[in-house]
Amino acid sequence: MIIFDCDGVLVDSEILSCGTDARMMTEAGFPITQEDLFQNYIGWPKPKIFDAVADRRGAPWPDDLLARAEAVLHERIPNELLPVDGVADVLAALDVPFAVASSSSVHKLRLSLDTCDLTRFFDGHIYSAEQVARGKPAPDVFLLAASQIGSDPADTVVVEDSPAGITAARRAGMRAIGFAGGSHCLPSHADRLRTAGAVTVVHHMRDLPAAFAELGVGG
Repeated sequence: MIIFDCDGVLVDSEILSCGTDARMMTEAGFPITQEDLFQNYIGWPKPKIFDAVADRRGAPWPDDLLARAEAVLHERIPNELLPVDGVADVLAALDVPFAVASSSSVHKLRLSLDTCDLTRFFDGHIYSAEQVARGKPAPDVFLLAASQIGSDPADTVVVEDSPAGITAARRAGMRAIGFAGGSHCLPSHADRLRTAGAVTVVHHMRDLPAAFAELGVGG
């Protein structure tokens, strides 16, 4: 079985999401860049990101800041979000069970997949951290996806673009392939994924089938 993260793996959304959050946080009185968010928080559930940056700020956010940031992002997605280049070809060629397991909310996850015409590939196997007790880097959402398909974690490979996601896969007893091809990926990104425990890192979707073959999955 293969489990794909969504943001930064299937859809090139991190630059939209982190850009929106950085602007909203800055306007709320804590100057922060999208690069800071790329480096430190991608892969985390959005409420956890806002809580962590509030701790750095030393004060809580306005009560509605997270909701407003999410509303702005949801308005941008239908007009600006693009799939990761080549991902539809990879999904269409797979002949093993696969799922998506994301830190995004259920609404944002489905909106993103629908916008990029990717929902059709997953046959209902679309899982959000909202459905489990703990988000990444905890393993819960990956274990949920594997259990729903009936896959042993040891036979499951995860494709992830964040150190938090790689850590979650390892904690689930799964092997992880790092993906460093998103528009948010800084020069150090591949090394950070390897340090987190990725067994290999690819920089373009065209290289993913070969990585699957090396691990004995994917057809």
